[in-house]
Amino acid sequence: MSVEEVMMDAEERMEKAISVLKNALSGIRTGRATPGLVDSVRVEAYGSQTPLKQLASIAVPEPNQLVIRPYDAGTIKDIEKAIVGSDLGLNPQNDGKMIRINIPALSTDVRKKMVARIKELTEEAKISIRNIRRDANKAIEAAEKSKDISEDDRDTMKDDVQELTKKFENQASEMSKAREAEVMEE
Repeated sequence: MSVEEVMMDAEERMEKAISVLKNALSGIRTGRATPGLVDSVRVEAYGSQTPLKQLASIAVPEPNQLVIRPYDAGTIKDIEKAIVGSDLGLNPQNDGKMIRINIPALSTDVRKKMVARIKELTEEAKISIRNIRRDANKAIEAAEKSKDISEDDRDTMKDDVQELTKKFENQASEMSKAREAEVMEE
C-alpha cells in the first residue's frame, strides 16, 4: 500500500466511524418526535428483516407524535409488533390504516441515562478512530522499514495522521455535545 493510500484509507475509515456515530445518535430519543427514532427498527415482513422506512412513510405531524403509514396495509401488524418489540419504549396505536406513536416527555432520570448513552457511543467512535490511527501508523512504519519512505517522511506522515485523528475526534465531540443539549432541553 502506498503512502497516499494509507492516508486515504485512514480518512475514509474515520469518516465511516463518524457516520456510524451520527446514525447511532439520531436513534437516541429526545423530548421531540423525529423519524430517526424508528430508523433502527427492522420489521419481519415478506420473509425477511426489512428496515421500517422501506415499508412505510414516517411523518411528524406534531412535535410529540409520529405517524407511520405502511405502503402495504397487510404489513401494519408486523410493523406494530416490531415497534413494540424494539427497546425504544414506544407504545404504537394502530387504527387499521396507520400507526400513531405519541412520544412521552422524558423524565430527568431518563434524560441522564440518554446522555450517558450518548457519551458511551461517542467514546466508542473515538476508540474506533484511534484504532484507525494505530493501523495507519503501523503501515507508515512498515513503509519506512522497507525503505519506501525516509525517516523524515515517516515523521511528517505520522503528524498528518495525528491531525486527522484530532479533526475526527473533535467532530465526534461536537456531535455529542449538540445531541446532549437536545436531550437535556425540556
